[in-house]
Amino acid sequence: METTRRESSFTNLLIGVLCILLALPLFIILHKQLPDPDWPYSSDRIILFILVVLVLLLILRVFRILIIVGLVAAIGLLAYGTYKGRYGFNDLALDYRAMLYTMKDDPVFSGLLMPGDMSFPHRSEFMAAMDDSNPVVRDFALKAINENFKEEQQRYYEYRTLIQCFAIFKKINTNWNYVSDSRSREYFAKASESVKLMAGDCDDHSILMAAAIQSVGGEPRLIHTTGHVYPELLIGNKHDLEQINYLVKQKLFPQESNGQSINYHVDEQGKIWLNLDYTAKYPGGPFMNEKVLNVMTW
Repeated sequence: METTRRESSFTNLLIGVLCILLALPLFIILHKQLPDPDWPYSSDRIILFILVVLVLLLILRVFRILIIVGLVAAIGLLAYGTYKGRYGFNDLALDYRAMLYTMKDDPVFSGLLMPGDMSFPHRSEFMAAMDDSNPVVRDFALKAINENFKEEQQRYYEYRTLIQCFAIFKKINTNWNYVSDSRSREYFAKASESVKLMAGDCDDHSILMAAAIQSVGGEPRLIHTTGHVYPELLIGNKHDLEQINYLVKQKLFPQESNGQSINYHVDEQGKIWLNLDYTAKYPGGPFMNEKVLNVMTW
């Protein structure tokens, strides 16, 4: 009788451990795939996790052998993904940490911004000045990337391009000196010109930021407000936002973003864009309060 009880206790303990081990990756997968209802206090995530645990407990008690085989297979796939440089243990850990971090520190939704049209003021001048194919601009971007976040670029390879764009942001915004245009005319400095001087107004800053980011595969856009222009960077969907929220605040810009929130806009396709204004100390910093008038994409 005592032996049976011990076996039963051990079996229940094993089922509990397996349930937690399986619940975490399964919860993350479901969280990434299901629509985000965005309930307050992350209650949707809490309810989903509880449901996953309850369902797994039921399944484990009925299909113990199959679940154990499945667990071994899942560990094998993660090990294979880690070895081959695909989705592996590090990615799973990042997803889990990012999700938990976002549950206590949600980014701030700042509104829906549609793609722009040909009415963007001085569109042709902006396009002509963004000489991202100029070797000077490309060299500047590569130097910025080599100076900042090299370890994170290797470790979080899924977001390597975005981290490289953040390295460019840090290089520019750390060194940018705001200088107004002449009162007599509006001047649009080429990116290859601003690289050498690291000075100019918001137009010049936006042009350099957008050109440098585009030269390394990032996707920028420009926002025109009442008396101001600033760049934004496409980071992806809500799942990507969780990862970026964690990386920016915990790994890349922890001091600059301390006590602050990640601010973002969403376009009509549900894609998320972060603020890269010269006034921002970190990607996704607070927006200036002017009313948004136009959006320029290309």
